[in-house]
Amino acid sequence: MSAPAELRVSELDAGYVPGHPILHGVNITAKPARVTVVLGPNGAGKSTMLRAIAGYLRPERGRVFLGGSDISDLPAFRHIEQGIAYLPQGRSTFPDLTVEENIELGGWTIRRDQARLRQATEKIFARYPALASLRDRTAGSLSGGQQRTVEIARLLMPDPKILLIDEPSVGLAPNIARQVYRELESFREEGRTILLVDQDVRAAIRIADYVYVLSSGKNDIEGDRSAFEGDLGTMVRRWLGV
Repeated sequence: MSAPAELRVSELDAGYVPGHPILHGVNITAKPARVTVVLGPNGAGKSTMLRAIAGYLRPERGRVFLGGSDISDLPAFRHIEQGIAYLPQGRSTFPDLTVEENIELGGWTIRRDQARLRQATEKIFARYPALASLRDRTAGSLSGGQQRTVEIARLLMPDPKILLIDEPSVGLAPNIARQVYRELESFREEGRTILLVDQDVRAAIRIADYVYVLSSGKNDIEGDRSAFEGDLGTMVRRWLGV
């Protein structure tokens, strides 16, 4: 894996219906080899922001930069080639495919080099030996925690520099969610850049280097982790209008 570059979102407007953006001039910077967390109430535009960065939504206005390169208009597969990987919210395994087939799909951009694809797959199974013993099982037969591990393993197939992670702990038992967060910390230790969205505010802030809060599709407040480690209850009550 080459050294990660800074990811920067500048004055981003994006949405699903032309002329009706969900994001309004959002500015986010994810520093290399750091965990940047984006918080906010439901409907604030956090997932929309990640989809735009990943190339699944084209910005209506504003730009997305990777290092000094403008990647705003590149399709999603080109973002993957640039070293950006995206883990969407909710289950994203293919239930009727085996664990191995699901993981191999993460190597779509290297599929024409079968030797490289096989090497990458075996490297993933070496990293996650529990999955190696399940490689011939269908993903739909696995537990929620096992499926999340398959999703993370698939994410790593092209050896990305930047990970866009949306709600990694949703629907998971607390002990499994803690394992997922430990894995995110290990990614940072490996030098990967992480842009993380999660409703588990305490868990997200615990591993954050820098925190942004969105409100109604706009930047609200931001700061180092220390600025958010106090009365989180007050912040959440404010989101709920209490």
